[in-house]
Amino acid sequence: MGNTDSKLNFRKAVIQLTTKTQPVEATDDAFWDQFWADTATTVQDVFALLPAAEIRAVREESPSNLATLCYKAVEKLVQGAESGCPTEKEKQIVLNCARMLSRILPYIFEDQDWRGFFWSTIPGAGRAGMDDMEEEDEGARPLAESLLLAVADLLFCPDFTVQSHKKGRPDSVEDMQSLDSCEYIWEAGVGFAQSPPLNYIHDINRTELLRLLLTCFSEAMYLPPTSDNSILNPWVTFFCSTENRHALPLFTSLLNVVCAYDPVGYGIPYNHLLFSDYREQLVEQAVQILIVTLEHEGGQPYRPPSPSSMEDQDSVGPNNLFVNYLSRIHREEDYDFVLKGLARLLTNPLTQTYLPNSTKKIQFHQELLVLFWKLCDFNKKFLFFVLKSSDVLDILVPILFYLNDARADQSRVGLMHIGVFILLLLSGERNFGVRLNKPYSLHVPMDIPVFTGTHADLLIVVFHKIITSGHQRLQPLYDCLLTIVVNVSPYLKSLSMVAANKLLHLLEAFSTNWFLFSAPQNHHLVFFLLEAFNNIIQYQFDGNCNLVYAIIRKRNVFHQLANLPSDPSTIQKALQRKRKSPDAISRTSSQETVSMEGSRPAVPAEPGTLKTSLVAMPGIDKLTEKSQVSEDGTMVAVPLTEPPQTPEHSAAAGTSDTESISGRENEDVFYTEAEMARRRLSSSSSSAISHWNPKPDWVLSWKSKLPLQTIMRLLQVLVPQVEKICIDKGLTDESEILKFLQHGTLVGLLPVPHPILIRKYQANAGTAMWFRTYMWGVIYLRNVDPPIWYDTDVRLFEIQRM
Repeated sequence: MGNTDSKLNFRKAVIQLTTKTQPVEATDDAFWDQFWADTATTVQDVFALLPAAEIRAVREESPSNLATLCYKAVEKLVQGAESGCPTEKEKQIVLNCARMLSRILPYIFEDQDWRGFFWSTIPGAGRAGMDDMEEEDEGARPLAESLLLAVADLLFCPDFTVQSHKKGRPDSVEDMQSLDSCEYIWEAGVGFAQSPPLNYIHDINRTELLRLLLTCFSEAMYLPPTSDNSILNPWVTFFCSTENRHALPLFTSLLNVVCAYDPVGYGIPYNHLLFSDYREQLVEQAVQILIVTLEHEGGQPYRPPSPSSMEDQDSVGPNNLFVNYLSRIHREEDYDFVLKGLARLLTNPLTQTYLPNSTKKIQFHQELLVLFWKLCDFNKKFLFFVLKSSDVLDILVPILFYLNDARADQSRVGLMHIGVFILLLLSGERNFGVRLNKPYSLHVPMDIPVFTGTHADLLIVVFHKIITSGHQRLQPLYDCLLTIVVNVSPYLKSLSMVAANKLLHLLEAFSTNWFLFSAPQNHHLVFFLLEAFNNIIQYQFDGNCNLVYAIIRKRNVFHQLANLPSDPSTIQKALQRKRKSPDAISRTSSQETVSMEGSRPAVPAEPGTLKTSLVAMPGIDKLTEKSQVSEDGTMVAVPLTEPPQTPEHSAAAGTSDTESISGRENEDVFYTEAEMARRRLSSSSSSAISHWNPKPDWVLSWKSKLPLQTIMRLLQVLVPQVEKICIDKGLTDESEILKFLQHGTLVGLLPVPHPILIRKYQANAGTAMWFRTYMWGVIYLRNVDPPIWYDTDVRLFEIQRM
């Protein structure tokens, strides 16, 4: 039978399904087999020959036919899992059923009345006469469970998805029920030493089954976003439970396949243009399955149960085995394998070769960043391993590259957020700040000024570029970017002149009257920058002559802040200027220099690019909790003390709600509920800002807390000395002044060093919801061939065309 005939038969069957008024009997195998018996159909064929309108028509007009189709397709998968698919025909039937279900499931999820269908036991299919005794029988499993268990079995099916271990007689079939899938893990790596030979047919078959699995899990896309984290994804919960006997080998296979993948392969230039890389498709599906299954219920960090509590696990709620296994990886060599694998893949799009486009560039870096995030979040020992050596810089550099590259593209706001979150998480650990002092010698082609310095300089220069030349929707991230700078500042031994100037340019931009007065939260940014300067002066004065020099040169900025006017007429003047020039930050004075060689400027998204919406991000106060670094280097949480709330402190009030929370002068006490409510209003709609009416007492309330003492004392001591040198020696050359500052000291002249405050990332319901919308948005946009969810009624996010 020719290929066209088979497509014609398939199409006829689809038409019959939609036009038959009478339900087709489940026993009519000749009819149902038309959907999967053919050997020549591909997944693209199934999607083309089964249009969305017809699936919806069957759902509305002949629901029993749709129910039977699903039931029969699952039945074939279960049969294939039991028999082990010994013949080519059986393998083909399994693949065709997987394709059919991947096509149909999104249309079942989009209809609320159908959503429970897979979780009901099937009536009528030879089971109607069951009495209550038999209800406990295996046969009465909900359809969803049968489907998931069959797919799990099929992913370790010898000669179909894994290499058979049977030697000798070709007709001997391995028994699927007694097979130990731990011996069939797909790739060497964590907990498994031998690497099976590459077999592209197995890779293709695994990819098709994983696609079906991902489609099953995608029910989450059809529920509106909610901050209630007790709503679990039933598909993921069941699949990652003890009911799935393959949970451990499957988790290990997915993780190892991702971390062992090397897209450059054998290093032959242009190899990716000569033949398809089936492993890449498998790796993409594997990493997507991993990040979805590792979505942990609740915002609380997972704690593995102690052996004594293993029995009463049911009482502590659902236990996701994938999260459990991830949190229990503990061998250094496993950490090394995972970290090196992720770093290699994240760095892949940055590699420049002399032959243009000669190396294969992977596209799934967003999924890799989410996976890295989950590893650090669920496995604290892994996080400490990452920070123990300079290997963390192999993750940092690609993240900074992606942030810089995506800053002008509104369709990649989610990528900007995940990159900043990872850096916020890392910056809460002292070792990260220490590692940043390593010289930056790589030459990744980035559209930033050329500088000679450390990884800390790179971080500051990229952050400056994001703030001064990113698009408007990145404004809510400024708090996070500056929090990261503050967290690492006490450990930065010597900033370059370029980075020092960038920090002072930010202070200059953020401390203009019109910027300070134009939104209720803008002054926070000045507090962050002053705190970073104070940390460097108090703890790292000796090596930071460039920053001290930059502060002296820009001393008028600090004097203007200290003398900030708060009378109504000045405030009004400043706001009028804001209306004339709505641009967030003046870009002209940022002394941009030549960009790095080989770099391309960041560009906005092409017209027509699809993007998915994201839920709003919690404010920085919800994202972080403060810890104080004590004398011995340990962290002590800073207790939150709520200010007294009075009626006029409502969200709409223009008066100050930043009354002092503690007597410490350097405490940037500007986090209260009312302020944050206003902050969210202001970041979500410009109309809220236009109603914002700053009052003099509001300005005075935070102006009095600006931590300027240390800098003013520094200027008071050093400015006369520097001026004297200039007059005495007739200097116009800054190198002599830098030499003087390098050997100077302020011991005993500065105020007593303040305690180091670190704001550590704190998981919460808001971030959990943000991650869910971001992750599914990425998966939706990345699965376009076939377009699994395209044009279905997704409710977790909106799809917009730019």
